[in-house]
This record gives sequence, C-alpha cells and structure tokens, in this order.
Amino acid sequence: MAHAIVNPDALHDPTPFGYSHTATVPAGTELVLVAGQYGSGPDGAVVSTDFTEQVKQTFHNIGVALAAHGLDLSHVVQLRTYVVNHDVSKLGPIAGAVQEGWGTRPPTQTLIGVASLAAPDVLFEVEALAARP
Repeated sequence: MAHAIVNPDALHDPTPFGYSHTATVPAGTELVLVAGQYGSGPDGAVVSTDFTEQVKQTFHNIGVALAAHGLDLSHVVQLRTYVVNHDVSKLGPIAGAVQEGWGTRPPTQTLIGVASLAAPDVLFEVEALAARP
C-alpha cells in the first residue's frame, strides 16, 4: 500500500461514518487525481433521480476512472464529496457506499453541502485522490 491511514485514539472512530481522520503518502509516490464523478452512465446522463442510486453509480465511476491507471479503490487516499441540499438522511447511503468500497479502511473524506452541481439532476459528486504504490 502506498499510503497509511491513521485514526488517532484521542479522536472518535470515524469509520462508521465512512471516512478516516488522516492519511500519509510517502515522498515520491505518484498521485492520481480523479475529477468530480457523478451518477452517470457511459453516455453522461444521470442513471437515476434517486440519491442512493446516484451515490452507488458515482463510486462505481471512480473505480472505472482508477482502473484506467491500473488502480482500484484501495489506492484512494482522499475524497471530496459534494451533496446537493445535504441533510443527515443522506449520510447513511454515503457511509454505506464507502463501507462497501473500502470496508474498515476508508480514505479521508470531506463532505460539502451545496445548493446545486453542474446539472439540475446531479445530486452527488465526488473527487478522489489516489496514490500509486
């Protein structure tokens, strides 16, 4: 693994919420930056108006983007997550998708509530930073 995840004992356990507190990347490690992905199919159209379905498709798309570089979700160090009209009911689907993709070793993540994204039907978007071992 090219990076280390650390959750200090003096802070709460963030993993049930789908993130970790800190990550380190060794000097000289190649970084792969994934632009904001959303719940689109190969044609660019949103696959569903359902928030949970968009979350699942978004993380699938991140996996596809990483695979183009010979990487997978385990190489992700950081996520930047954008949620339209965020409220706490949206945390469950996000945490569930992160736990499905990363298990007990989720990347660091910042969640940002926004009024809108690039198109009116896009409800969820994620940027990713990955490290090549």
